[in-house]
Formats: sequence, structure tokens, C-alpha cells
Amino acid sequence: MKLSKVLVLMLGLALSGAALAAGEIVIKFSHVVAQDTPKGKAADYFAKLAAEKTKGRVKVEVYPNSQLYKDKEEMEALQMGSVQMLAPSLAKFGPLGVKQFELFDLPYIFDNYDELHRITQGPIGQSLLKMLEPKGIYGLTFWDNGFKSFSAKKPLKTPADFRGLKMRVQSSKVLEEEIRALGGMPQVIAFSEVYQALSTGVVDGTENPPSNMFTQKMHEVQPYMIVSEHGYLGYAVLVNKKFWDGLPADVRKALDEAMREATTYANRIAKEENDADLEKIRKSGKTQIYKPTPAERTALKKALVPVHQKMADRIGADLLKAVYKETGFDPSKL
Repeated sequence: MKLSKVLVLMLGLALSGAALAAGEIVIKFSHVVAQDTPKGKAADYFAKLAAEKTKGRVKVEVYPNSQLYKDKEEMEALQMGSVQMLAPSLAKFGPLGVKQFELFDLPYIFDNYDELHRITQGPIGQSLLKMLEPKGIYGLTFWDNGFKSFSAKKPLKTPADFRGLKMRVQSSKVLEEEIRALGGMPQVIAFSEVYQALSTGVVDGTENPPSNMFTQKMHEVQPYMIVSEHGYLGYAVLVNKKFWDGLPADVRKALDEAMREATTYANRIAKEENDADLEKIRKSGKTQIYKPTPAERTALKKALVPVHQKMADRIGADLLKAVYKETGFDPSKL
């Protein structure tokens, strides 16, 4: 569906409010990853729960793998009403004008899922979702994907190994600065185009959780990977606010319940899937996987954590301090 049809869709949404309770409510849920990734499975599970809990009043149509929109198109499509629901990665919100979400792009801001969930499942996470409402977007929840690792055409062990490499990143000023801090050259490329960019040498490497790397077959064109787990990749599940507000209250309540259960499921399988897919990458024999020593991990941290302060004005110094306090992270101890 093209954005040229947006006005028709918006008109349809505006006229449909009164009819929603009477007929089947269709929610188009668009995302850019494969169906068999943690996000893909969670979206399908939510669709199943939504139908069950609303007794068939709601039908969630899931469109994976950028079938409807690519990375740079989907947020505008949501705002305009072309789709009702998305689960974009947290790196997508800077261009929307909500730069605080780029907090999640900071390298080594979280060391584990416990620290992460203190933010995403706590008051800081809720305050971030609230910031989206003036943009016509209602934030429902956060879903995990996992912790990212670097891959490239050459072995990566130390910060010096990144020097001069063209590394694909999402559209995030923080991620661009992350690559520059390592001496690399950041390249912003849509997720659906990364495999081709890697296979043709347009870029030399990238960063992904294992589930994304394996399901998109990037391991076939990336001979080296370091389990750096330097950054987090997660998603915010969003809905068009006008559409959401127009739903009957009992339908919203049922969908909220479905989303809570889907979130528990999503976050549980994220680590399981990433662990399993890392092993699949290893067994494929196409990618050499390197686990850094504690000293090598510390060296990467020392090279990357200065990005926090460099981006503090953009993200918000007070927000950064609040996260440090919540997680117990002290960069001065590195």
C-alpha cells in the first residue's frame, strides 16, 4: 500500500469510529523482520490472543518482512493511519523528534536483562512512551529482541580492528557516533537491504542480535562475528492514537490484556531464540564466532562508553543520570 492512498484511509478511519463496535475491527500490524524472529512470533501470538479475548471482534493482520513498508516509511504510515500497529526498533524515534528513545542505542548502557527491564518495565519506560502521544502515537509496551553483536568481513577483537570499516547501522545519531568511536564509518541502510549491501561489499559489517543475523541469512555473507553484546535492540509496540481512542472501551481492555500476555511471551522467547540462533550460526560453519576475553570486553567498553556523554545533550543528561541510578552503572569505574 502506498502513502498516496493515505487520505482515503484517514477518511475511512474517521468515519469508522461508530461502526467499530458493530463489525469486525481490522488492525494491520506491520513490521520489518522475518516471521520466525522473536518479534515476528510475538506479533503472531498477539494476533491470536486478540481474536480470542475479543471473541472474534478484532482481527489482527500481521505483515512481516517489510511487506507493506520499509524502515523509513513505517512510522509515517502509522501516523497517517495507513497501518494501525507497528513494533519499530527503538532507534527509529530520533527522526520522529523524540530523541530520548536513543537512550537505548547507547553502547553498554545495560549489562543484562535485569538492568534493562528496570527501565522498560518501570516508570522511566512509561514516561518515554507518553512522549509519543503528541505525535499521534500511543505506546503500548516494549518488546525485547536481544543484545547486539558486531559482525564483519574481517576478525574483530579490539577497537583498532574496526578502523576504516563501513558498518551498517539504523538511522540513529547515537549508533553513528558508536561506529565513529571505534574508528569505523557508519552507513545507514534499511534493514531489508542489509543482506544485499553485505553481499556486494557496499558495507563491510553490521550489528545485530543473533536472531536477526540468522533469519536474514547475514551469517552467509559475514565470515566473522564477535559476541560483543555491546548494545540492546528492542522494540516499542505502537498504535495509531486516533484509532486506539476510537475503539470501544471493552475492546481496548481486551487488547491490553492480550498485549500484556504477548509481551511476557516476547521477552521470554527473545533470549531463547537468540541463544539458539547463535548456535545455528556456529554450526553453519560460515561464520567464525569469537567470544572476547574480560580484558577485551573492557577495552571495547572503554572505547564506547564515552559516547554516553557525547550524546547526553541530545538524549537528556537528566534522563541519563536517572538510568544510571536505576541500573547502578558508574562509567567512572571503567
